[in-house]
Amino acid sequence: MTSSTPDALWGAPALRALNPSAITCTDLVRGGLLDRCSLVVPVGMRLLLVGQPEESASMLVRIVAGLSRPQHGRIEIAGLNDSTAGGWGRRVAYLGPEPGIHAWMTPREALQLAARLLALPASEAARRVERALAWVRIPADIADRPVGPGGPPLLQRTGLAAALIADPEVLLLEEPLRALDGDERARLLRLPGQRRTVVLASHHPASEEGLVTHVALLRDGQVALLASLRDLEAAGQSLSMRGILALGDARSAAEAARSTERAQAAAR
Repeated sequence: MTSSTPDALWGAPALRALNPSAITCTDLVRGGLLDRCSLVVPVGMRLLLVGQPEESASMLVRIVAGLSRPQHGRIEIAGLNDSTAGGWGRRVAYLGPEPGIHAWMTPREALQLAARLLALPASEAARRVERALAWVRIPADIADRPVGPGGPPLLQRTGLAAALIADPEVLLLEEPLRALDGDERARLLRLPGQRRTVVLASHHPASEEGLVTHVALLRDGQVALLASLRDLEAAGQSLSMRGILALGDARSAAEAARSTERAQAAAR
């Protein structure tokens, strides 16, 4: 599969040089899971999102996807606070653990429905449907049979294919494709596109090795850590919940020490 993601949002070279934000969350509040949570995700970042409690990461992804509403705060996609089709609605796709596809539908029908919702011309819709089916490796004979008998693996492949119909510039993933073999899951989620931004909420960080470039830790409803995997490696930590927490603790301790030094210097 090759990416045809349009440059509509970040087309000008001068604009891309500014490293624009794909997602900006400001002061999000939701129950006991998010408490004035703010996060900026640059264009092209592949971000792993983990949380304590675990549900906080999933909640943030769902709010950004528009599936849940925050009690307070603001979300912008490429500087737009507009989730309608005329805003950024068509540029964002979400895939969760349950694709939400009826068991009686065939994979092709599900993808054709996704194309109709985007109001794609017939020829373009047909091209994208075939391209998505090829990427998730659903052969023609399976594509025209109901997904139910194929069980969760076929449902999840179909769900990913449907999410890709829009060729989204921002892809939001919540514990995706867990019914698939690890190698195949990694292949499917290693999506091309330098300007495609991916946010993946996971309870199993080690299983996302090779799929992400950065990690964010939500703790007590706020972003306690945003770091690259190189930062994690330089600190001698692995891509695991233990390693992420250790780096978060180390950075918090270092920041507390700097704050104490600044306070002491100001008091002199």
